[in-house]
Formats: sequence, structure tokens, C-alpha cells
Amino acid sequence: MIITIDGPAAAGKGTLASALANKYNFAVFDTGMIYRALGLNMVLNGMDINDEAAAEKEAQMLTFAKMTSLSQNRDFRSDIGSKAASIVSAHPKVRAALLKMQQDFAKNPVFANGQPAQGAIFDGRDTGTVVCPNADVKFFITASTEIRAKRRYDEFIQKGIKADIDQVISDMKARDERDIQRATAPLKPAEDAYILDTSLLGIDEVLQKAMEIVAQHKKMLEK
Repeated sequence: MIITIDGPAAAGKGTLASALANKYNFAVFDTGMIYRALGLNMVLNGMDINDEAAAEKEAQMLTFAKMTSLSQNRDFRSDIGSKAASIVSAHPKVRAALLKMQQDFAKNPVFANGQPAQGAIFDGRDTGTVVCPNADVKFFITASTEIRAKRRYDEFIQKGIKADIDQVISDMKARDERDIQRATAPLKPAEDAYILDTSLLGIDEVLQKAMEIVAQHKKMLEK
């Protein structure tokens, strides 16, 4: 079974993905990691991240296990990882190669240790519309801008990062606008996606709703 979880920033995609994965023992593919992994891998190996041909070659060799390993590097979430991801993600051939890598994973999902998984949960942008348009279950997780901004603000504070709530709200609105207006794969739910608004729901309530939907689809697949 393939499940996709799409939606705007800080809506609760990752939290739901982890909860469902623990419930069903599925592999989780966080698509937000893929460009960071590629970019950081090239930086660590002294490669030119502006070289599209070189980046494409590395993208074709990137594996789920390698991506997971690179995510443990201290620079994965740093400015180094962010800048490298931004550059390599601008290469069309790289995007094509990594899209194929994600779609191949959906056909044969595995855990980080290489063991086969009975299913996979894709957590990230465009997963239900571009990456896995034929997924068995598609979720689009959303919440009000203010709620999502408060969640992101709290994350910053917990990590010891100074933040201003008004600025976080402003940044969140700007990011949403860019994602909605982008020419290629704008942020929107797939036509057959289940939309879950987490504004006033706790994770247990969201998980319960999602599990009820997954259970319905599992029954259909078993017939």
C-alpha cells in the first residue's frame, strides 16, 4: 500500500506520517530530504553542485539508504545543506532523476536497512499529484496560517532559535503564496485526496481519522 501526505508547511504532515508508519510498519519517505541529501553528498565529495551533468549522475545513484545516512550529518539541516539543496534542485535533469528514484521506491519500498516493507508513506509536497498519482490513499493536511505559524514558532523556541511570531506568520503567508502560484505543480490537493484540517485537532484525533480511511482502502485491496 502506498500512502501520500501532502500539504503546506507545519500542517502536521511529518507527525501523521510517523504515526501511520508506526501503526502499519510502513517505510517513510520524507521527500523534503532528497535534494538536501544530493546536495550535501556532492559538497562532502568536493563536487561542483552547479554542474548539472555531475549532479544528474549523482542523483541517478542516490538510494534511500544513502539519503537516510546523510540525514544524520550535522550539516544536513544547516545553511550548507540548504544552499546545496537549493542549487541542485534547480537542475531539470536532477529533478527528473530524483522523481524516478521516488517512483521506483514506491514500486519496491524498503526500510533504511534494506529490508522490504509492505508499504510506504510519502511525506512531502506534490506526493499525491506528481510523485505518486496512483497512490492507494492520498491525504492533504492543512491548518490555518496562524496555527501553523505558531507551531513553527514553537519549534524555533524549543531549538533555542530566536524568532518573532509576527515575522513567522508573514514568512508563512509568503511561502504559501509562492507554493500556490508556482507554475509547475502548484500546491493543491489531488482530486481524490482526503483533506484533513488539523487546526483544532490533536495528533490522536488526526491519526484516528486517517486510520479509518486507510482501513476502508485496505479492505478494498483485500477483496
